[in-house]
Amino acid sequence: MISHTCVTGNNLLSALQDDDLALLWPYLEEWQAVSGQAIYNAGDQVTHVYFPCERSVACFLVMLEEGRAVEIALIGREGAIGGVVSGGALPAYAHAQVQASGLFLRLPIKELEAAKGVSPFIRTLFVRYADCLLAQVFQSVACNAVHTIEQRAARWLLAAMDRTGEETFSLTQDQLAGMLGVSRSYFTRLLKLLRAKGLIETGRGTIRVPDRSRLERVACGCNTALRCHFQLALDRVYPNPIDPAECAPRPAWFS
Repeated sequence: MISHTCVTGNNLLSALQDDDLALLWPYLEEWQAVSGQAIYNAGDQVTHVYFPCERSVACFLVMLEEGRAVEIALIGREGAIGGVVSGGALPAYAHAQVQASGLFLRLPIKELEAAKGVSPFIRTLFVRYADCLLAQVFQSVACNAVHTIEQRAARWLLAAMDRTGEETFSLTQDQLAGMLGVSRSYFTRLLKLLRAKGLIETGRGTIRVPDRSRLERVACGCNTALRCHFQLALDRVYPNPIDPAECAPRPAWFS
């Protein structure tokens, strides 16, 4: 039996009322994972949904023909991985892997679908989360198409800080270069630039952000936009809530 502490480590599960959580509780199990471990590969049949807890983080990667992988979404304690949209009825399109080691909770998709049929709140919660996940993919596509690699790297580091609550990451240059979709040599030049500006400090297999506010001034607004959307759709589920005053007002036609 899992502990209540494990459940509170994931904000999506923590948003459930006791009666709703009771529908899932008997089927939840702990899953310890390490960085780089695959959750599932493209084409795999999805049988479980995974909930990162505390500082655990996972990512979705799209594998390209030339063998490169590009990250399209980062998921921490605010979310879940696997069958959120399809209900597990379809094979996985993207590769999902652990980015930051730690505890995950996993749940058979069939049990989640059964609970959705019983509880309107669970059904609504996951529909809203699916909307937030899709918003992240949209924002990632726009960011990769328009913003500079420096802005994108800063945005990724801010997103990782939000989810882990830490300023130092165990991450190799090859890993981050791959996730940003650039070559190692190009990324090495970028790291030198970020270090020269005092935005990061690097060690053996680690990157540290000494001053978040300075990094925010370099980053694009994509991370802020996503945090605002989470606040609108799933209040207090994103791990680093944003001041509503920082969010751009919605246009008059938006309802």
